[in-house]
Amino acid sequence: MQVTWRDGNRFELLPEGKRFWPAMREAIEGAQRHLWIELYLMESGSLAERFIDALAAASARGVEVKLMLDGVGSMGLTNSDRQRLRDGGVELRFFNPLSVTRLGGNLMRDHRKLVIVDGVTAFTGGFGIVDEFVDAWYEVAVRIQGPVVEDWMRLFAQVWDSPLTRGGGTRTRLSRSIPVASLPTEPVAGGMRGRAIWGRGHRYQAIRVSLQGRIGTAHRRLWLCTPYFVPTLSLRRALARAARRGIDVRLLLAGGHHDHPGVRYAGQRFYGRLLKAGVRIYEFQPNFIHAKFSVVDDWVSLGSCNFDHWSLQWNLEANQEIDDADFAAEIAQLFERNFAASERIDAASWAERSWVQRGREWLFGTLNAWVTRLK
Repeated sequence: MQVTWRDGNRFELLPEGKRFWPAMREAIEGAQRHLWIELYLMESGSLAERFIDALAAASARGVEVKLMLDGVGSMGLTNSDRQRLRDGGVELRFFNPLSVTRLGGNLMRDHRKLVIVDGVTAFTGGFGIVDEFVDAWYEVAVRIQGPVVEDWMRLFAQVWDSPLTRGGGTRTRLSRSIPVASLPTEPVAGGMRGRAIWGRGHRYQAIRVSLQGRIGTAHRRLWLCTPYFVPTLSLRRALARAARRGIDVRLLLAGGHHDHPGVRYAGQRFYGRLLKAGVRIYEFQPNFIHAKFSVVDDWVSLGSCNFDHWSLQWNLEANQEIDDADFAAEIAQLFERNFAASERIDAASWAERSWVQRGREWLFGTLNAWVTRLK
């Protein structure tokens, strides 16, 4: 499947759960033909209970509901909830369940987040069906309408049809039914230009290549938000070079509220050199920022991909790219609000950080380096 730019789309930024959860719930409740959903994280709880009820209600009114979960990310979903989904008419599949016979193969995870409604509307971002996503974590999503939705359907079908995906139902290839499952979508006059872009571990890194290409040609600004910042050497060098040639380079990263503090410490060992090059680093303070979005001049990328070795070397990832000045300005405003709620890391103060902090960086940085050598 080729990565193709398509014109005539509508994209709506949905920052925070109070915006995107009601929008997705309304779309699911209004579905008439198909619901295709792909998630990494789904854990039993109050949000999962409401989500299961909504999918079962859709199935009861004749909607075809397909739910694909990652084999590891769904380990917190109880057997009773899995059975509720099946009893409710949901076709449930799991990507790459853990196996003791191929230990290295367990590293590949489906980290994508995708909801497709009737082949007309799609949502992507960093969300999952976990109670923390409602209030405790800061998250961002985008509503997608237009010709690019069909590309998102093909991405879903690729993984649904994959031999690594396990579950019930017929094994007829879903990709063959996309022309039937999607309604004809004409480009909207004056609509936005966008493309669905994906990564497949070290085998296919279109997201990373696209980002680094944009970094290399940036003219004004280069702002990145990621909760797990353990970048590759090439990405670190690209950020530093951009800052040295006068580009406004800023990183919006997770602060003390973090679900994996060790990952934060592993990334902090790169702060010194980036700060010295002129990169501005902000750590978000109100809560854990789990969102993944970027703006480079008038180009935006938003979706599931983090800037760490897990996303770039092993995971299935997918982002929505948008080339539109107005949408980029809206993303920049979102960045500015979050910068204001963050602590900016001062280069001089960072150089004088404690030996305890330096020890954490060394320890978790070393552990991360060992793990990234596994393939």
